[in-house]
Amino acid sequence: MQYEIRAVKGSQGVVRLAFDAADEAAARELARAQGFTVLSARASRGRAGLRRGGRFQLLLFSQELLALLAAGLSLGEVIDTMVAKETRAESRALLAAVRDRLLEGRSLSAALAEHPRAFPPLYVATVRAAERTGDLPEALARYIAYQERLDLVKKKVASASIYPAVLLLVGGLVTLFLLGYVVPRFAGIYADSGRELPLLSRLLVEWGQLFNARGELIAVALAAAVAAAVAFQADLRRLAAGALARVPAIGERARVYHLARLYRTVSMLLRGGTPLPTALGMSAGLLPPDLRERLGRALARIREGAGIAAALDEHGLTTPVALRMLRVGEKSGDMAAMMERIAGFHDEELARWIDWFTRLFEPLLMALIGAVIGAIVVLLYLPIFELAGSLQ
Repeated sequence: MQYEIRAVKGSQGVVRLAFDAADEAAARELARAQGFTVLSARASRGRAGLRRGGRFQLLLFSQELLALLAAGLSLGEVIDTMVAKETRAESRALLAAVRDRLLEGRSLSAALAEHPRAFPPLYVATVRAAERTGDLPEALARYIAYQERLDLVKKKVASASIYPAVLLLVGGLVTLFLLGYVVPRFAGIYADSGRELPLLSRLLVEWGQLFNARGELIAVALAAAVAAAVAFQADLRRLAAGALARVPAIGERARVYHLARLYRTVSMLLRGGTPLPTALGMSAGLLPPDLRERLGRALARIREGAGIAAALDEHGLTTPVALRMLRVGEKSGDMAAMMERIAGFHDEELARWIDWFTRLFEPLLMALIGAVIGAIVVLLYLPIFELAGSLQ
């Protein structure tokens, strides 16, 4: 959801900002993390550089920007080149708008901040910090490495989900075909025979008779359920994520995944010169609501003077390994490198767990689907088997 923020900061006066955030509180926190005093916030459905259906390829943009800057082109020449080569109309218009702001004398970070749907606050903050230190290519290289690592974890999770999803889809379609087509026809045959059926077979036959009598209504209800699932897929994903988070093993892995993202993001911002409290506040939008609330309380403790490791551990934002490494980072003064190591350790741990879980879950799921389909077939043919036995 996008939120429009009215805020003030120093000599800039009242400005309007736009943030993509889970809720209004997260949007306000993102603005405060960048040093703004928030006056008001409201949900916005206005245009933010791209239409809702469009998607700007930020990683590719960063890679091309870094390559052209490394080749010796000025920033204006780089953006001109990218506008000329862009083939997608929406992306070309977006880059042209950025170029126009640069020609007006605005900084690159200010130009990018006007399009939050394409350039998230973390990216803008990275560019803004690089402009102060004059190391934009180095900052872009850090962001590219950061994004590639995040994408690698996402791809592992997505690839591990494909096979179970296909199994569920195929198994569900086969089950619906048996219940909606095969069972009703067997129900008619058994109804004409007048034989007493076993209990489970009788229940299955009664379902077939119900489908014969109310087939159109049941089909409409199923279609409506599918349409509702598509229309409210974001809400369903949140509900599913919440339900999975309550499963002890999966919930703990999900928490570790979010913490790894938090540590890696904070590390990137620290390397760019962002103060730690500001980096933590800017990273809050990456977390689910419960962890974001905990981070807010931990951040308040840090601002009161508490140690980083102690504050994060107090509010459940560490693991045993992370806690030890954070303490080492506090003593050495290199918190950015230590947080990157923590994120890398947990990413590897998560990858191993995903591999183990898929090796265990896929055979179990296949066996369950086979058992359901086999049970339907056996219950359908059980009366025939009994009839054949009585004739011997």
